[in-house]
Amino acid sequence: MSSSDTHIRARAQEGRVVEYPPVPEHLGVAVIDNHTHLEIADGAMPIDADEHLARAAAAGVRGVVQVGTDVPTSIWSAELAARDPRVLAAVALHPNDAPELAAAGQLGDALAVIDELASRPRVVAVGETGLDFYRTDDAGRPAQFESFEAHIAIAKKHGLALQIHDRDAHDDVASTLHRVGAPDRVVLHCFSGDAAFAKVCIDEGWYLSFAGNITFKNAGNLREALALTPIESILVETDAPYLTPAPYRGRPNAPYLVPHTVRFMADFLGADLDEFCGQLVRNTERAYGAWNAEPVVSAGDGAPSRAGDPS
Repeated sequence: MSSSDTHIRARAQEGRVVEYPPVPEHLGVAVIDNHTHLEIADGAMPIDADEHLARAAAAGVRGVVQVGTDVPTSIWSAELAARDPRVLAAVALHPNDAPELAAAGQLGDALAVIDELASRPRVVAVGETGLDFYRTDDAGRPAQFESFEAHIAIAKKHGLALQIHDRDAHDDVASTLHRVGAPDRVVLHCFSGDAAFAKVCIDEGWYLSFAGNITFKNAGNLREALALTPIESILVETDAPYLTPAPYRGRPNAPYLVPHTVRFMADFLGADLDEFCGQLVRNTERAYGAWNAEPVVSAGDGAPSRAGDPS
């Protein structure tokens, strides 16, 4: 196993059931997990990227978008995607990191790295970026806005989708995108709003990506949002290792568990499961491009480069 496949983050284990759930029944039409974090170790026996992807294939999940949240995880994500045909990458600085980076005078340098990574092969999105007013107080918000606007500019510069992290900041996320101009393709990662905010996003042509928390009993707002979302605007994700769907809430999450969320959504919408899966794949490829639009290319042990580019 390459060093690039090992974990570089770990999730706290205390107070949780730490065994991974069993692999669910294979979906008849394979789907794509459009937001996951394979770099985070979780569970009593952490699973490496290759095992995650093998289990995903066994459950009918044919690929993942691996998402960075800082410079190290974004590099990790870009390098894994460049080598593995089952993986595409998104790169960004998480909004909660922006105030600390700005205070240290490092935000500009970190954004420059994200800009460079956005030109790498099989990097298909800038994210997760956005606004998070749950963990960041008023003093840190200017840095979040600065970082968010810089990520929007990077996405537009490279013609990439924008994956948005939005927590307790719905109105400000939408108003920022309106003010500076949204990229052509915008994904509300782990959609957390209600029907009213869903209507705002739908009117703008943005994608709503639903995670395992839509299966939770207390997630009526998410189900109301899903009910009015055009099927052409729906994506699915795990946000693994977080937000494990019912009936395994609280246990480690992984891409191979996304069929639980897909089956729940199809049943809730009264949709044929295979047709719904096929639509999810079409939506995912509209958002990020055809899965194999760029071949797997790696420049030896160094940074990957585009086919034909000198390295």
